Amino acid sequence: MRSHLSLAALLVLAAGCAASAAAQDYDFFYLVLQWPGSYCDTKQSCCYPRSGKPAADFGIHGLWPNRDDGSYPQNCNPSNAFDPSKVSDLLSSLRTSWPTLACPTSDGLKFWAHEWEKHGTCAQNLFNEHGYFQTALRLRGQLRVLDALAAAGISPDGGYYTQAAIKGAIQEGTGYAPFVDCNRDESGNTQLYQLYFCVAADASGFVECPVSPGGRPCGNRVEFPAF
Repeated sequence: MRSHLSLAALLVLAAGCAASAAAQDYDFFYLVLQWPGSYCDTKQSCCYPRSGKPAADFGIHGLWPNRDDGSYPQNCNPSNAFDPSKVSDLLSSLRTSWPTLACPTSDGLKFWAHEWEKHGTCAQNLFNEHGYFQTALRLRGQLRVLDALAAAGISPDGGYYTQAAIKGAIQEGTGYAPFVDCNRDESGNTQLYQLYFCVAADASGFVECPVSPGGRPCGNRVEFPAF
């Protein structure tokens, strides 16, 4: 009887450990979009992927689980490595909407592997590898950021705009005001680099951001470079 009870206890313990490992350890997501012109217009420059020059549009940087206190989980399951075969039906969309611009030139697999293994594995309570990338693509498709900016007369033509005008235009067009992250071009000018949108913990849609991601300050004169 004792051996049977011990076995039962072990099974319960194992189940509890598995549930704990898959438990939610975040409060919301950041969907981070990146302007390719600002990635490339730096001293570091960039390399187009093997599929060719990406479209002049905001691409995905990542979908990142985050906590309300500003911290975030990462690298939550080293045994669950990225497997390209699991997203084979999404590869065309990933090349279009989640392109890599890092050097040397690549096919994007290393970039997507990094995003899944560092961030995606921390939301396995919600989705598997395919679901992670599919969700990010779906959310990005709901944000027509370039159209929202164009409607306010803000275009990627090397012109300068205020941060308030950029945020206001995006909020008007999408319903949500992102956090704006800037970098600097080769001449030291501040330029529009990344946009942080906040997503509900169940990834059902966008929410108001509970905390700022930090990032680099933009000031009030922001270049929107061409690509």
